[in-house]
Amino acid sequence: MPPKPKGDVLQQKSPAEFFADNRTIAGFDNPGKCLYTTIRELVENALDAAESISQLPDIDITVEEISQQRLNRMRGVANHDRIDEELYQDYETEDAKQKRLAKEAKELERLEKQAAKRGDSAAALDAKKKDLEAKRAAASRAEKVYFRITVRDNGMGMSHKDIPDMLGRVLSGTKYGVKQTRGKFGLGAKMALIWSKMSTGLPIEVTSARRGAASRSYYKLDLDIQRNQPNVHESKLLDNKDGWHGAELSVVIAGNWQYYRAKVLKYLQQIAVITPYSEFRFAFKAEDEKNSINVTFARRTSTMPQPPKATKHHPSSVDLELIKRLASSTASTTLTSFLSKEFDCISRDLAEKISLEMRCDPTTSPAELTSKQIVAMHDLLHQVRFDNPDGSHLSPAGEYNLRLGIMKELRPEMVATHQGAVGVHEGHAFVVEAAVSVGGRNIKPGLNIYRFANRIPLLFEGGSDVITRTALKRINWSTYKINATTDKVGVFVSLVSTKIPFKGAGKEYIADDVEEIQGAVRAAIQQCCVQLKSKIAKQQAAREQRQRKKNLTKYIPNVAAALYTVLQAVAARRGQEPAGKQRCRPAKRRRLDVEEQLVVAGVQSGEVTEAKLAAKLSEHVEQIDVDMALEYQLQQGIADTAKVDACLMPASARHSYGPEAHCAVGIIRMLQEL
Repeated sequence: MPPKPKGDVLQQKSPAEFFADNRTIAGFDNPGKCLYTTIRELVENALDAAESISQLPDIDITVEEISQQRLNRMRGVANHDRIDEELYQDYETEDAKQKRLAKEAKELERLEKQAAKRGDSAAALDAKKKDLEAKRAAASRAEKVYFRITVRDNGMGMSHKDIPDMLGRVLSGTKYGVKQTRGKFGLGAKMALIWSKMSTGLPIEVTSARRGAASRSYYKLDLDIQRNQPNVHESKLLDNKDGWHGAELSVVIAGNWQYYRAKVLKYLQQIAVITPYSEFRFAFKAEDEKNSINVTFARRTSTMPQPPKATKHHPSSVDLELIKRLASSTASTTLTSFLSKEFDCISRDLAEKISLEMRCDPTTSPAELTSKQIVAMHDLLHQVRFDNPDGSHLSPAGEYNLRLGIMKELRPEMVATHQGAVGVHEGHAFVVEAAVSVGGRNIKPGLNIYRFANRIPLLFEGGSDVITRTALKRINWSTYKINATTDKVGVFVSLVSTKIPFKGAGKEYIADDVEEIQGAVRAAIQQCCVQLKSKIAKQQAAREQRQRKKNLTKYIPNVAAALYTVLQAVAARRGQEPAGKQRCRPAKRRRLDVEEQLVVAGVQSGEVTEAKLAAKLSEHVEQIDVDMALEYQLQQGIADTAKVDACLMPASARHSYGPEAHCAVGIIRMLQEL
């Protein structure tokens, strides 16, 4: 008889095991993304640790490249020579070898032709050949590359006894509650431990000290994935003679620096933009010293945003389970007290009205509420009209910091910023702040969009993001005198909220289907564009004025020469007329202007020359330029009058002033010595 089919075996997984099997949820898609995400999570934890004690963040990030052989030595694994080359993935057949050699010969020939065309030296050509050979050798070895990532901060540090649970237990953390935070569950740092164990098997090393502590904690630990528990390898207390406080985490993981180098540097630049009060020192230590990198993103200001305050749940944002949990854990003894103390925007009077609307006695104990009464409360809380949250639990970067960060990192020609009012989506408060810049260094022509959520840069999946779609499709840039194709335009939008409506498992982009956020983003960008429009108009007017002056000045020598030739001809003709005819000329023809007569006489006497004509024309062009500038200022409301006397000394007979000196904003007369 055939065996009876067995039923499915019921299994359970720990949270750590679940995330290890589904690590893409936390942004650990591939070795390169794992490297990027590990750096990002550790840096953001460091920022949170410093900001929580109002300490200006000072963060060191080091990425050290580790070869396979060095990693084996660290793990105590012997490096053996290969016995059978054909077993390995990088084995090269004879045909493949011949093709590779032919390709290398063509590449070398191309390098030699380029060197000859540019006139490169033999040493430069040899250096390029060596680089090419090194790249081929690295590719032929097909070895995985590993990295030690170390992040050190000057934050609040961690308690010695809490370190194992804070780093070695998934879904344990200190950020639960209604308050804006960069992270909520501390999953990112724990995922780095999980990835470290999966890719290298090496534990994480942690050093930490609290403010004023006489000792610093040292741990070497990893995470037991199956049991979701920390596995401590070493623990000790060290002297803290220099009084340092903060944390230093060091983890060894598999990664890919080659393809994610640009992403890592871009992330650090953008985090420096949104936190200009922080200082970041980044060092990449390659196996080959010449490929190492050292970059510093200096602090620009000591002004930090106000830290977010913890708040209560808004009635419009709660669900059934949350109401049940609050009702069972509250210290309130009456329904009225429960509603007014556990929820935001509910006064005692309103709480009593809600109780009566539920057909409940206001003195009823919350613990005695039935399931039907809790359902009725849930439905009522989503129907009653409540005041919006005041946003005190949010901490936007602020226009000042956003502007400073952009100026520090991009050096634009002009920048405008705007912070919108507090908005609400499903009971969750949010604030949108935006900046639009024109020009700058290391920025491409066209729209360059920078997205931030809770002061975290978002670098991936931007095409479906509400910020990207708004900037590309909902803003008519030409209305604001901005060419979205040729101008170097930077669009910076930061959204802060207790609940960001992310789409996708990796939380890399913000949903575009929330009308409140969509409208706030559009309004913030438009406000920045309105500010820039007047600046761009002034810039264009100044540019046109400079071009007009340049064109007039260009033709002054030719005009002066032509005019002088005409004047010479007129003077010569006047000189050849008989004296009597010259005397009766005014009676037969209209009298010549006195100034014209003087000019002709000056040409005849040699007092008026071509050089003097050119000088007078130059003065006239300068005067026109000043007059037009003052007229434009009057039109724009910049100046109240064309000329205003500004005296550093009393204007009296005892003082003498020099000739007028014209400039773009007025007329200056210098005081002269008597």
